[in-house]
Amino acid sequence: MPAEHWLRGEVAGGVATITIDRPDKRNAMSETMWLRLPELLDAFRADPAVRAVVLTGAGGDFCAGADIGELEDIRRRGDAHPSTIAEEALAAFPKPTIAAIEGFCVGGGCQLATACDLRFASEDARFGITPARLGIVYPGSATRRLVRQVGASSAKYLLFSADLIDAPHALRIGLLDEVVPPDALHDRVAAFAATLASRSLLTQQATKEIVDTLAAGGDADATVRAWLKEAHAPTGDMNEGVTAFLTRRPPQFTWTTPQT
Repeated sequence: MPAEHWLRGEVAGGVATITIDRPDKRNAMSETMWLRLPELLDAFRADPAVRAVVLTGAGGDFCAGADIGELEDIRRRGDAHPSTIAEEALAAFPKPTIAAIEGFCVGGGCQLATACDLRFASEDARFGITPARLGIVYPGSATRRLVRQVGASSAKYLLFSADLIDAPHALRIGLLDEVVPPDALHDRVAAFAATLASRSLLTQQATKEIVDTLAAGGDADATVRAWLKEAHAPTGDMNEGVTAFLTRRPPQFTWTTPQT
């Protein structure tokens, strides 16, 4: 079956949803699926109607990782494998991203989840990073992102053991942002994504770039100055936001991309 059936995207109400839809394989990602993800993200980046992205899985699982039939190729290609390219494309996507996780989120599934800005999970979700079961070295980019997310000790716990942990454990170490009852996950994520879509994309995109720079140990001063200039420009969201606040009406933010 073509990758567009296994990895599909749709837009509604300002939110793009990317669904990993290969339930017979617990949504394992094939090479063609890894390659398709950046293509979908490029389309949603360019679409002014898209203000946030939700990544989720069909059939009760998020993603069980890479297709086991391609493990030899993954071992051989290392950081040059399309899984790393897809992960980096997701992490670099400028608009807010949310992983909606139920069931298994393992290996490459965790790689995708940690590349999102936020992670919401059902109480019965399970998480694991399993290269130690195979003698594989986890990609450097994914390891750096994991360490920034959960800290060095918890990253070692996950990578040393390759054990699965439950959602409360994942929440406790900072891998998750919210845990909700299984039957409430998609409604909760839809409501939160709708909230994000109603907010200033300029503020969100500026925040994402600034926070990511700081989290990586960089100096964000120049980035802050550039975004302040953008916010104060006639095409920025500040005039609308302040006016709406003073006149006690909901803001109608229209900013979609930085002016060049």
